[in-house]
Amino acid sequence: MLIDGFGRQITYLRVSLTKQCNFRCAYCMPTTPLDFSEEVIPLDRMLEFLKVAIDEGIEKIRLTGGEPLLRKDLVPFIASLHAYNPKVLLVLTTNAFLLEKHAHALKEAGLSRVNISLDSLKPERVVQISKKDALPSVLRGIEAALQAGLKLKFNMVALKGINADEILDLLEFAQAKGAQIRYIEFMENTHASARLQGLSGAQILEIICQRYKIVGAPQKELGPAQIYTLENGYQFGIIAPHKEDFCKSCNRVRVSADGTLFPCLYYQDSVDAKEAILSTERARMLEALRQAVANKPEKNLWSGAYQISERAFYQTGG
Repeated sequence: MLIDGFGRQITYLRVSLTKQCNFRCAYCMPTTPLDFSEEVIPLDRMLEFLKVAIDEGIEKIRLTGGEPLLRKDLVPFIASLHAYNPKVLLVLTTNAFLLEKHAHALKEAGLSRVNISLDSLKPERVVQISKKDALPSVLRGIEAALQAGLKLKFNMVALKGINADEILDLLEFAQAKGAQIRYIEFMENTHASARLQGLSGAQILEIICQRYKIVGAPQKELGPAQIYTLENGYQFGIIAPHKEDFCKSCNRVRVSADGTLFPCLYYQDSVDAKEAILSTERARMLEALRQAVANKPEKNLWSGAYQISERAFYQTGG
C-alpha cells in the first residue's frame, strides 16, 4: 500500500508514453517543433515497473502523452498489463485523431475507457486551437470507440473568446453519446500561449445554469473532477485546480515517458527513476516509487493566487 505524508492512499498512476503529439494545442505546446527527439523507456521495461506499482496497490492506470496512440507497440502493452491484473482499470487519454484505426484492438486488449480531448465542434476552431484540421477524424474516432464498446469521457478546456460559447453544445453532444464531459480550467504554464484566458469553474457553472438546473450537492470523486447532476440525471464534471480544496483527496502520481516520477502535476519536484526502471530490479523500482509518494506535497501551487508552471504538461502527461 502506498500512503503519502498526508494520509492519502495512492491508487492511481498516470503514465506518459511519449512527449510527441500530432497536435499543437494553444494551451499545451503551441510553439514546440513538430519533430523533436526524445528518449523513451521501452514498453517492456515500463511494464515491469507498472507490475510493481500494481502489486503496491495501484488500481487505476491512465495512459497519456503527448499522444499515446503514436506509440506503435501500444496495443500489446495494454494487453500485457490487462493480463497481469484484469482488475486494474486501464484508461487512455487521446486527441482521437488516430482512434478510428485502433479502437477495436484497444478494447480487445483490455482497455476500459477513452478520455478524448474535445475543445470544439466547429472545424475552424479545432484548427485554431490545435493547428490541425482534425475534427472529421476525431468524430470518426469517437464513433469507432462507441462501436467497439469503449466507454467515453470528453475533456474541454474552456477558453474566453475562443470556445466558451460552445460549453452547452459540448455538454449536449456528450449527453447524446452517453459520455460524461469534464470542463477543465485552463492551467497557466510558460509553454502555453500567453494570450489565453480560461473560464473558472464558477463561470462554467453559470453558463450551464442558464439552460439547465443542477440538483443536489456536487460530488467529489477520487479523481480530479467535481461531479454535478442535472435534473434529467445526466452528470458532468469540472476540474478546477485553482480551488483551495482541489488536492485534498488526490490519489495519484505520474511517470513520464523518460522514467521521471512526478508526485504532483504542478510541482517541479521529481524522482529520476529511469535507471531503476531500465534495470527492472524490483527493489530499485519500488524504492523510486515510494520516494515519489513520500515527496508528494499537500497541495499544488495554483490554489489561492494564480501562479504559472514552468514545466510543460506534455512532459508529465497532463
